[in-house]
Amino acid sequence: MTKKVWFQAGIGLLLTLLIIKYFMEIKHIFYPIAVILSAIFTPLLIGGVLFYITEPLQRFLEKKKFPRWSSILSIFVLLIGLVAIFVSYVWPLIATQLNNFLAALPEFIDEVTKWSKYVVNQREHLPEQVQKSIDGAINGIKDYALSTSKFVLDVISKVVAWAFVLILIPFFFGYMLKDHEKFAPRIYNLFTGSRREWVKKTIADVNEVLRSYIQGQLLISFLLALMMFIGYLIIGLDYALLLVIFAFFMNIIPFIGPWIAFIPALVIGFLDSPIQALWVCVVTLVAQQIDGNLITPNVMGKTLDIHPLTVITIILAAGNIAGFLGILLGVPFYAVMKAIIKNIYARRLEIRKAVTKEI
Repeated sequence: MTKKVWFQAGIGLLLTLLIIKYFMEIKHIFYPIAVILSAIFTPLLIGGVLFYITEPLQRFLEKKKFPRWSSILSIFVLLIGLVAIFVSYVWPLIATQLNNFLAALPEFIDEVTKWSKYVVNQREHLPEQVQKSIDGAINGIKDYALSTSKFVLDVISKVVAWAFVLILIPFFFGYMLKDHEKFAPRIYNLFTGSRREWVKKTIADVNEVLRSYIQGQLLISFLLALMMFIGYLIIGLDYALLLVIFAFFMNIIPFIGPWIAFIPALVIGFLDSPIQALWVCVVTLVAQQIDGNLITPNVMGKTLDIHPLTVITIILAAGNIAGFLGILLGVPFYAVMKAIIKNIYARRLEIRKAVTKEI
């Protein structure tokens, strides 16, 4: 029985849970390490995303005989130029729409309040289960408003910390561009023989998964947001640029993100007129069909090979565990762990074949 896969997997799971349990009991010992890791996590994460975005450009420049320092300098100049263009041309448009939205916000609130009162007044004529659902939704809205206010105050209190993070990001990003080929060898050179080759392949697979996910998901988000922006301009939806910027960041979340981005657009369209809300639905449906049938299959392919139901489950579980950060990082973390486990399983099969091979 001890040679059965399910038995070995169960023992491994139990040992893992025991290790986690004992680590949690002595977590005060690792508190300084946790503080250091939490301090560098955000700049490291953002620097890594920027690296994977710009890495194809660096490879292209170096194929054209650019020295490493020149390719890095070119990338920094390009990014600074893009930021300058954004601040000079795009930000004024965003500021104008944001000011208009804030000016119209009291009217929006009155309109939403009117509809809420209408629903509440009609609640007595609805089934008891529906009444409970409405009460739960109203309480949820109140809780969300309260948590949002706390979140705003928390963000204001952490401005200095974020300024420190913004200073660190270019350093992490620059060192990744400069020494990224040295990271993997420093790890797999610690091993020898077939184990070294296995570690090397595992690191390469993890790197490929991260590259494919980050580059692919950002490209898909950009193309989907661009299609929605064109559609919103055609139908004349108010605050199109604000809605599209929100949609871009939400679209990074696979499957669920686009529908989160759809809700504020639908509300603004409905407050304008029911016909406008219908056109918002049409634009969203067309963009989703083009994305699902043309863009995503060609951009992502089968690199990650994760079933949509698995993705949704991961997002919901990660969101409950780690909040919005868990929602963003849950799928790539799962993809990385899947690549590692596949390599472990393949290595295990190789060892078994070598042991049972007839001499």
